[in-house]
Amino acid sequence: MEMRIGNRTIGGDNPTYFIADIAANHDGSLERAKYLIRLAKQAGADAAKFQNFRAPKIVSDYGFRHMGGQLSHQASWKKSVFEVYQDASIPFDWSEELKAVCEEVGIEYFSSPYDFDAIDLLDAYMPAYKIGSGEIDWIEALERMARKNKPVLLATGAAEIGEVQRAVHAILKINPQLVLMQCNTNYTASLENFKYINLRVLETYRLMFPQVVLGLSDHTPGHVTVLGAVTLGARVVEKHFTDDNSREGPDHKFAMNPDSWNEMVENTRYLERALGSADKTIAENEVDTSVVQRRCLRAARDIRAGEKMTREMIDVLRPAAPGAIRPHEIEAVVGTTTIEDIPFGKELRWTQLGA
Repeated sequence: MEMRIGNRTIGGDNPTYFIADIAANHDGSLERAKYLIRLAKQAGADAAKFQNFRAPKIVSDYGFRHMGGQLSHQASWKKSVFEVYQDASIPFDWSEELKAVCEEVGIEYFSSPYDFDAIDLLDAYMPAYKIGSGEIDWIEALERMARKNKPVLLATGAAEIGEVQRAVHAILKINPQLVLMQCNTNYTASLENFKYINLRVLETYRLMFPQVVLGLSDHTPGHVTVLGAVTLGARVVEKHFTDDNSREGPDHKFAMNPDSWNEMVENTRYLERALGSADKTIAENEVDTSVVQRRCLRAARDIRAGEKMTREMIDVLRPAAPGAIRPHEIEAVVGTTTIEDIPFGKELRWTQLGA
């Protein structure tokens, strides 16, 4: 399966497509958001992504205040959940300027919409829609994005396989352009999270949904999981991006910085080259090695024309001269008669032997 996002073809054997999720790391500053776009491009990202939500349209202040305490990664937040979302939201009127900067530096602009107004407003600015994991069972929102007839990227963190099936079928019945992304939505940056990323889910997705492009939306430290996911077939990778992991904010701690992002992209490109072809052949760069390290049959002594070959007359030694008889054919050589003299050490060839 392949599809186009902007000027790039993704899926199949095409290079992995990297999305830098700037998300809330703009820290409320439009100029900082633009700066991070430029940094992401320099670090090797193919797209810069934000999140468009308005606090009253995504979280219930009443609901979170009456939970009896903040859970998971939110437990460390100094403000209420509602206040954090309010601070992290991007004004709709930033979209045009963010898109313009992306075009200026040669990177795609994305944003994940979290309400119907955002879905419709962003349509004019984006080549594709990214759906966050938390929206996976809001089918009417998924269908609304699918109807925009642009590629849809669906993260599947904190979801059961049945929920994934329902979401995938809802999108595919409208729009065949789907990137299905394995994800674990624990944002604590703990090394324990490696136990829960379950990259082999990508194998399940490949079997269940062969018509989609596979991807990874990742929040684990570093890029080990990225290399594993690409090996298993992921061709779209999303990681959070910042310039400084020590900054205050909900997403900075587990984000990639320009240096680690560049290392991730570089190592992925090496991996893609290393994955190569599924066909097992002698590679172009090991043709000479196949001569010097392999063996062929050689005369263990001077052999006269007309002698009948015995096993004792044959050595199996390196190098394997091109056209020489190979070791697996030794039983066929024993019992034949030489039709010419063969000096000690010379390779054996079928042209030297008769019935």
